[in-house]
Amino acid sequence: MKFTKMQGAGNDYIYVDCFAQPVPENVPDLARAISDRHFGVGGDGLILICPSENADAEMRMFNADGSSSEMCGNGIRCVAKYVYDHDLARRENLKIESAGKILDLELSVQNGLVEKVRVDMGEPILQAEKIPTTLSSNPVADTTLALPDCNLQVTCVSMGNPHCVAFVQGLDDALVHTLGPRIENDRHFPLRVNAEFVEVINKNEVRQRTWERGSGETLACGTGASAVCVAGVLTGRTERRVTVHLLGGDLDLEWDETNNHVFMTGPAKEVFSGEWPG
Repeated sequence: MKFTKMQGAGNDYIYVDCFAQPVPENVPDLARAISDRHFGVGGDGLILICPSENADAEMRMFNADGSSSEMCGNGIRCVAKYVYDHDLARRENLKIESAGKILDLELSVQNGLVEKVRVDMGEPILQAEKIPTTLSSNPVADTTLALPDCNLQVTCVSMGNPHCVAFVQGLDDALVHTLGPRIENDRHFPLRVNAEFVEVINKNEVRQRTWERGSGETLACGTGASAVCVAGVLTGRTERRVTVHLLGGDLDLEWDETNNHVFMTGPAKEVFSGEWPG
């Protein structure tokens, strides 16, 4: 099986072109094996680039633990780059399908290759039951989440997948690696949840670290950065345009007041290609 390793702001996945080869068998098992950073290729998960009847391509995403996910902001930028750079659709405005939803992407091309992608992430979902979470407020903004040894004020947003955002005074490994898995598996999130920890620098700039559902801490999370943008506005901490500094790089976000859509702009890079046995 041929594959291509790609990354967006350090959020790295293994991509399989299912235009050129069949969809692999036992995809969850493959995702676990190929994502292993010691015995596999190494990545935050596996993404299949498939034909679509309704768009230029379909993205099917699997986390490093083999579970499927509805959406990946950094991943979909890389899908767009692959589709353009590998001549599957040579247009600077693409439509990519993910979990039945069609997203519009605007490509920035230099010397014939995609460098950056602006994604219309759509409208944020703020209703608790649709995120989903059993935390009882609508919207779930600065709501208390009681954990075994502490309470956190959290804001919950879905960008096609669920996010729990906590604004904190400082970011460190102990905070992310201890509270991240607890929040991911907390009983208030029936489908588990991605946990974002955010330090506000000013109204237009924040630092973010993410514990991703099914993958652990990642260097970046595009849907998470989108959720952070929304959470910052809901709680009065940020403006509608914000630069999010992640461990792997920066993403620019805007929650447009006119159409309620979130727009994300960031890099997409191809790392290497190879062949996986079996």
